[in-house]
Parts: sequence; structure tokens; C-alpha cells
Amino acid sequence: MELAALSSNLLLISFVAYLIATLFFGGAVKGAKSEQSYKNSRSGTIGITITIIGFLTHLGYFITRWMASGHAPVSNMFEAVTAMGMMFVGAFILLYYLYKTPSLGLFALPIAIIIIGYATMFPTEVAPLIPALKSKWLAVHVITTILGESILAISAIAGLILLVKNIDLTKKSRQRFWLETVFFTLILFIGFILATVGFRAVGYEADFTFVNKNQEVEKVSYHMPPLFGMSEYESLTEGAMTPLAEMPPIVDAQKLTTTTWSVIVGTILYVLLRLITRRPIAAMLKPFAKKANSQLMDEIGYRAVLIGFPIFTLGALIFAMIWAHEAWARFWGWDPKEVWALITWLFYAAFLHLRLSKGWEGNKSAWLAVLGFVIIMLNFIAVNMILAGLHSYA
Repeated sequence: MELAALSSNLLLISFVAYLIATLFFGGAVKGAKSEQSYKNSRSGTIGITITIIGFLTHLGYFITRWMASGHAPVSNMFEAVTAMGMMFVGAFILLYYLYKTPSLGLFALPIAIIIIGYATMFPTEVAPLIPALKSKWLAVHVITTILGESILAISAIAGLILLVKNIDLTKKSRQRFWLETVFFTLILFIGFILATVGFRAVGYEADFTFVNKNQEVEKVSYHMPPLFGMSEYESLTEGAMTPLAEMPPIVDAQKLTTTTWSVIVGTILYVLLRLITRRPIAAMLKPFAKKANSQLMDEIGYRAVLIGFPIFTLGALIFAMIWAHEAWARFWGWDPKEVWALITWLFYAAFLHLRLSKGWEGNKSAWLAVLGFVIIMLNFIAVNMILAGLHSYA
């Protein structure tokens, strides 16, 4: 338990370090008077130093949790998402030293902060592995996959900076609309955090029994007011709100309820921000992207895909199929997680084809990078939290 407590404290230190480093990167961007001062500012140096400290404590969290649990800490949503945040920051540090661009840190670290906050909304207790995960392929498959996804996510950050800088946000256009939609989606993650913290604070819980697809009676607990129910459900909690709709077996009604509340709270937060600032979120961030070099952002995005795509291929397809054959005696099935991994792979294969064969660079390439990150995050949300399948234990 001491190792588990140390692990949690190290993760908290990382969270605070990334937050402080973001402020210094902001100072580096806003205070730069020339290209030279932009790349070699004192604030930028302090920012990357604090980021490295945060990364080292994040790595310490990962190692101590591994020691506390006795297995690779990637067996549930909390562990997998925090691991992604760690690898995401590691990829950023490497690219920062290659290109010395503070804007990348200013946009990347808030994403890392959101990722950690999102992860801590799930159960954080150290628990033994369920039988399905007791394999050496847990560490090999999941860590490699997350590493590939984290590097691919950096390409989206570079693309986002390029788009914020280059799109004319003073005029209504489809590009402005979709760019704002990206920031709205990020705010939905904050909505999930606020909704979870809020209902936890009031101690909300409602228990139901329901008949599953195998016609067996199970019990489920809702920690947010239920919006969607299960077939033939019965409330065990007096005065609990009746679910508004029943869902088919392929959909996890409890997790869909959580997602829906997140969207509701996130939308309210976004509307409040728009009313207070009276301008789009993208327009608020534009001054922080002005000093970024568009060509450099394009190169960073492309190189991140070149590195991340083969790593993702190795982890999400090759290692996954080997483990699937070992666990289920078949290389491929149509489980939602497997299908989404294939969709992600095909998308980035198309990205590289369009980049190399069709000459898609600049804004076109940036949009593809951002869309790729959306696809990756849908894997963590829609597939893990809504669809029921062989990977539902995640």
C-alpha cells in the first residue's frame, strides 16, 4: 500500500508540474520579440525543465504502480490513460529538443493535463489482474499500442497549432466551424471530469438489477442519474430516477449514461465560456500560435506520423493478433476494439498515402492529423465506455 500511495503522489506532482510548465511556455510565446528569442527564451528553458521533472515523476508513478500491482499498469482505464499521458509528454520532450518551439509545449501540456484529469475519474485502486489479462502480452501489446498512439497524438497538436495560426477566424467558414468543434470536443473531456467530481461530491448512487443478454440477473450501480437502462431492469434504490430508455446488449447503458452527462455538462461549460469571452475558443488561442512556424509545424506533424504509425501497427495489429490467437484461438474477430484498431490503422495509412502521393501538406495534412487524434480518442471513449465486447474489462 505504501508503494500505491507513493505512486499516486508522484502522479499528482506530475500534474502540477505540467500545469506550471504550461505557464512558462505561455510566457515564452507571448514574450518573444524575435525568432531567436522565441526558440531560446529563458521562460521556455524553465518550462521544458519543469516538464522533464514532471515526466520523471510520471515515470516514477508508472514504475512504482507496476511494483505495487505486480503487473504492467495498463490493465484498466485509469492505468491505460495515465500511461498514454506519460508517453505523450515523453514524445513532446523529444520533439521539443529537436525543434525548439515553445508553442508545441503551450498546446501539448494542457492536453496532458486533461488526459491525467480524465484518467483519475476512473477507479484508481490497485487490483489483481482478471484471468483474461494474465499474459506477458498485456505489457507488450498495450504499451506498444499506447506509445504509437501517443506519438500520433503529437502530430495532431502540431496540426492544431498550424490551423489556429492559418485559418481566418474573423470570417465564418467551414474550417472555422470544424476547428471550433475540435475545441468543443476537448471541453467535453473537462465536462466529464466536472460531472464525475460533482456527483461524487453529493454521494449519488443508484442500484438496479437487470437481465443481461444471457438471460442472467445482474446488479449494476449508477454513480450519475440514470438516463439509459438495461432490459427488464428493476430499481433497488428508493426514489432513484427511472432510466429514460432501454438499450440493446451491444451498448453499455451505464457508461452511455456517464458519457451523456459529460456531454451535457461540457456543453454548458462551453456555452458559458462563449458568453463570457464573446468569441470562439480558437480565436482566444490564436495569439499563442502566431509565432509558430507553419512549415515547421507541418514537418513535426508528418514526422510524428512516420514514427508513430509503425509502432502503432506493431502494437495494435501484430502483437494484438498474436495475443488474440493465444487467448481465443483466432487471429481476428469483429470485436468493437479490434474493428476500431483497424479503422485507426487504415486512416493513418491513408494519411501517408495522401501525403506522399497526392502532396497533401499544410492545412490538409493538419486536418488529417487532428482527425486522427479524434479517432484515437473515440477509441478511449465510445469503444471503451459505450460498446460492450471482449475488451469491456478495460
